[in-house]
Amino acid sequence: MFLDSKQIDHLAKLARLALSQKEKELYAGQLAAVLEYFKKLQALDTVGLEPMSQVIELKNIFRVDEIKDCSPDTQKKILENAPGRTGQHLKVQKIL
Repeated sequence: MFLDSKQIDHLAKLARLALSQKEKELYAGQLAAVLEYFKKLQALDTVGLEPMSQVIELKNIFRVDEIKDCSPDTQKKILENAPGRTGQHLKVQKIL
């Protein structure tokens, strides 16, 4: 697909880009190649295929929060290596 300079100027204006003539020529060729590839993709027969939002099927894996006991020695080591603590609790930054 060929893109003329008027189309490239229009796209550059939409993207708020100030392009030199050399850049316009470079991007015109690159954009034309991308559009040609999209033409190939549009020619594929996708009838009967289920639309995808991910390449691999991702699933949320939830687990029940369970309190697990650890030895006092392990607890002491964890608290000693924590960057911050309040009493017997780890102190962390707010995340919300």
